[in-house]
Amino acid sequence: MRDKILLGATDLFLNYGFKSVTMDDIANALGVSKKTIYQHFDNKTKLVEATTLNLFESISCGIDHICALEKNPIEEIYSIKQFIMEHLKDEKSSPQYQLQKYYPNIFNTLKNKQFEVMQTCVTNNLNRGIKLGLYRDSISVEFISRIYFNSMLAIKDKDLFPLKKFSINMLMSNFLEYHLRGICTVKGLEILNQFITSNQS
Repeated sequence: MRDKILLGATDLFLNYGFKSVTMDDIANALGVSKKTIYQHFDNKTKLVEATTLNLFESISCGIDHICALEKNPIEEIYSIKQFIMEHLKDEKSSPQYQLQKYYPNIFNTLKNKQFEVMQTCVTNNLNRGIKLGLYRDSISVEFISRIYFNSMLAIKDKDLFPLKKFSINMLMSNFLEYHLRGICTVKGLEILNQFITSNQS
Protein backbone atom coordinates (compact mmCIF):
# COMPACT_ATOMS: atom_id res chain seq x y z
CA MET A 1 0.00 0.00 0.00
CA ARG A 2 2.86 2.37 0.81
CA ASP A 3 4.21 2.05 -2.75
CA LYS A 4 0.72 2.60 -4.18
CA ILE A 5 0.38 5.81 -2.15
CA LEU A 6 3.84 6.97 -3.22
CA LEU A 7 3.10 6.41 -6.92
CA GLY A 8 -0.34 8.01 -6.75
CA ALA A 9 0.89 11.02 -4.79
CA THR A 10 3.85 11.51 -7.12
CA ASP A 11 1.55 11.54 -10.12
CA LEU A 12 -0.73 14.15 -8.55
CA PHE A 13 2.12 16.33 -7.28
CA LEU A 14 3.79 16.43 -10.69
CA ASN A 15 0.55 17.25 -12.48
CA TYR A 16 -0.93 19.77 -10.04
CA GLY A 17 1.89 20.87 -7.73
CA PHE A 18 2.89 20.14 -4.14
CA LYS A 19 0.87 23.04 -2.72
CA SER A 20 -2.35 22.42 -4.67
CA VAL A 21 -2.78 18.72 -3.90
CA THR A 22 -4.37 17.89 -0.55
CA MET A 23 -4.38 14.63 1.38
CA ASP A 24 -8.11 14.39 0.51
CA ASP A 25 -7.22 14.62 -3.20
CA ILE A 26 -4.72 11.77 -2.84
CA ALA A 27 -7.16 9.61 -0.86
CA ASN A 28 -9.93 10.19 -3.43
CA ALA A 29 -7.64 9.47 -6.39
CA LEU A 30 -6.47 6.20 -4.83
CA GLY A 31 -9.89 5.18 -3.54
CA VAL A 32 -8.64 4.85 0.03
CA SER A 33 -9.33 6.71 3.27
CA LYS A 34 -7.09 9.46 4.60
CA LYS A 35 -6.59 7.26 7.66
CA THR A 36 -4.92 4.65 5.42
CA ILE A 37 -2.48 7.26 4.12
CA TYR A 38 -1.72 8.46 7.65
CA GLN A 39 -0.87 4.88 8.66
CA HIS A 40 2.13 5.13 6.33
CA PHE A 41 2.92 8.87 6.42
CA ASP A 42 2.51 11.03 9.53
CA ASN A 43 1.62 14.17 7.58
CA LYS A 44 1.73 15.77 4.13
CA THR A 45 5.31 17.01 4.61
CA LYS A 46 6.49 13.43 5.24
CA LEU A 47 4.62 12.29 2.12
CA VAL A 48 6.13 15.09 0.01
CA GLU A 49 9.59 14.15 1.28
CA ALA A 50 9.07 10.46 0.52
CA THR A 51 7.70 11.09 -2.99
CA THR A 52 10.50 13.47 -3.98
CA LEU A 53 13.24 11.15 -2.73
CA ASN A 54 11.58 8.13 -4.33
CA LEU A 55 11.33 9.95 -7.67
CA PHE A 56 14.94 11.10 -7.33
CA GLU A 57 16.14 7.52 -6.76
CA SER A 58 14.14 6.28 -9.74
CA ILE A 59 15.54 8.98 -12.04
CA SER A 60 19.09 8.45 -10.73
CA CYS A 61 18.90 4.72 -11.55
CA GLY A 62 17.64 5.53 -15.04
CA ILE A 63 20.46 8.01 -15.62
CA ASP A 64 23.02 5.44 -14.42
CA HIS A 65 21.56 2.94 -16.90
CA ILE A 66 21.83 5.43 -19.80
CA CYS A 67 25.42 6.33 -18.84
CA ALA A 68 26.34 2.62 -18.70
CA LEU A 69 25.38 2.30 -22.40
CA GLU A 70 28.35 4.57 -23.24
CA LYS A 71 26.67 6.27 -26.20
CA ASN A 72 28.58 9.16 -27.72
CA PRO A 73 28.50 11.97 -25.12
CA ILE A 74 26.28 14.27 -27.21
CA GLU A 75 23.64 11.60 -27.74
CA GLU A 76 23.92 10.62 -24.07
CA ILE A 77 22.96 14.14 -22.92
CA TYR A 78 19.84 14.13 -25.09
CA SER A 79 18.90 10.61 -23.98
CA ILE A 80 19.06 11.71 -20.34
CA LYS A 81 16.96 14.78 -21.14
CA GLN A 82 14.33 12.62 -22.83
CA PHE A 83 14.26 10.17 -19.92
CA ILE A 84 13.84 12.97 -17.36
CA MET A 85 11.07 14.62 -19.39
CA GLU A 86 9.13 11.35 -19.47
CA HIS A 87 9.41 10.98 -15.70
CA LEU A 88 8.57 14.57 -14.83
CA LYS A 89 5.50 14.82 -17.08
CA ASP A 90 6.71 18.06 -18.69
CA GLU A 91 6.60 19.72 -15.23
CA LYS A 92 3.39 21.60 -16.04
CA SER A 93 2.90 22.57 -12.41
CA SER A 94 6.48 23.77 -11.69
CA PRO A 95 7.00 21.19 -8.92
CA GLN A 96 10.57 22.38 -8.23
CA TYR A 97 9.38 25.96 -7.79
CA GLN A 98 6.61 24.90 -5.38
CA LEU A 99 8.97 22.59 -3.50
CA GLN A 100 11.46 25.43 -3.03
CA LYS A 101 8.74 27.84 -1.89
CA TYR A 102 6.66 25.66 0.41
CA TYR A 103 9.07 22.89 1.48
CA PRO A 104 12.53 24.57 1.52
CA ASN A 105 14.20 21.93 3.73
CA ILE A 106 13.12 19.10 1.42
CA PHE A 107 14.17 21.19 -1.60
CA ASN A 108 17.68 21.74 -0.17
CA THR A 109 18.13 18.06 0.66
CA LEU A 110 17.04 17.12 -2.85
CA LYS A 111 19.24 19.78 -4.43
CA ASN A 112 22.33 18.42 -2.64
CA LYS A 113 21.54 14.88 -3.77
CA GLN A 114 20.92 16.06 -7.35
CA PHE A 115 24.23 17.92 -7.35
CA GLU A 116 26.16 14.79 -6.32
CA VAL A 117 24.55 12.70 -9.08
CA MET A 118 24.77 15.36 -11.79
CA GLN A 119 28.32 16.34 -10.91
CA THR A 120 29.48 12.76 -11.45
CA CYS A 121 27.38 12.25 -14.58
CA VAL A 122 28.28 15.57 -16.24
CA THR A 123 31.97 15.34 -15.31
CA ASN A 124 32.19 11.86 -16.86
CA ASN A 125 30.34 13.09 -19.95
CA LEU A 126 32.70 16.04 -20.36
CA ASN A 127 35.84 13.94 -19.88
CA ARG A 128 34.64 11.33 -22.38
CA GLY A 129 33.74 14.07 -24.86
CA ILE A 130 37.22 15.57 -24.59
CA LYS A 131 38.84 12.14 -24.97
CA LEU A 132 36.79 11.43 -28.12
CA GLY A 133 37.61 14.82 -29.62
CA LEU A 134 33.97 15.98 -29.47
CA TYR A 135 34.54 18.64 -26.79
CA ARG A 136 37.39 21.15 -26.72
CA ASP A 137 40.27 20.03 -24.50
CA SER A 138 40.70 23.62 -23.25
CA ILE A 139 37.43 23.67 -21.28
CA SER A 140 37.43 23.61 -17.48
CA VAL A 141 35.48 20.47 -16.57
CA GLU A 142 35.01 21.59 -12.96
CA PHE A 143 33.60 24.96 -14.05
CA ILE A 144 31.36 23.66 -16.85
CA SER A 145 29.85 20.89 -14.69
CA ARG A 146 28.87 23.40 -11.99
CA ILE A 147 27.50 25.94 -14.48
CA TYR A 148 25.50 23.11 -16.08
CA PHE A 149 23.91 22.14 -12.76
CA ASN A 150 23.03 25.72 -11.83
CA SER A 151 21.62 26.43 -15.28
CA MET A 152 19.38 23.36 -15.00
CA LEU A 153 17.99 24.80 -11.76
CA ALA A 154 17.63 28.28 -13.28
CA ILE A 155 15.54 27.19 -16.28
CA LYS A 156 13.00 25.70 -13.85
CA ASP A 157 12.54 29.07 -12.12
CA LYS A 158 9.10 30.18 -13.26
CA ASP A 159 9.79 33.81 -12.32
CA LEU A 160 12.63 33.82 -14.84
CA PHE A 161 10.86 31.59 -17.35
CA PRO A 162 7.05 31.82 -16.99
CA LEU A 163 5.27 28.65 -18.11
CA LYS A 164 2.96 30.71 -20.31
CA LYS A 165 5.94 31.71 -22.43
CA PHE A 166 8.30 28.76 -22.08
CA SER A 167 7.59 25.03 -21.92
CA ILE A 168 10.14 23.05 -19.91
CA ASN A 169 10.79 20.88 -22.98
CA MET A 170 11.67 23.93 -25.07
CA LEU A 171 13.84 25.35 -22.29
CA MET A 172 15.79 22.12 -21.88
CA SER A 173 16.28 21.67 -25.64
CA ASN A 174 17.52 25.25 -26.03
CA PHE A 175 19.77 25.00 -23.00
CA LEU A 176 21.36 21.71 -24.13
CA GLU A 177 22.09 23.14 -27.57
CA TYR A 178 23.51 26.31 -25.97
CA HIS A 179 25.66 24.19 -23.62
CA LEU A 180 26.97 21.90 -26.36
CA ARG A 181 27.70 24.65 -28.90
CA GLY A 182 29.87 26.31 -26.27
CA ILE A 183 32.10 23.26 -25.70
CA CYS A 184 32.05 21.24 -28.95
CA THR A 185 34.94 20.90 -31.39
CA VAL A 186 34.27 21.07 -35.15
CA LYS A 187 33.84 17.27 -35.08
CA GLY A 188 31.42 17.58 -32.17
CA LEU A 189 29.41 20.31 -33.90
CA GLU A 190 28.95 18.09 -36.96
CA ILE A 191 27.47 15.34 -34.77
CA LEU A 192 25.34 17.87 -32.86
CA ASN A 193 23.95 19.41 -36.07
CA GLN A 194 23.17 15.96 -37.50
CA PHE A 195 21.46 14.97 -34.25
CA ILE A 196 19.33 18.13 -34.11
CA THR A 197 18.38 17.86 -37.80
CA SER A 198 17.43 14.17 -37.55
CA ASN A 199 15.30 14.82 -34.45
CA GLN A 200 13.46 17.74 -36.08
CA SER A 201 12.46 15.78 -39.15
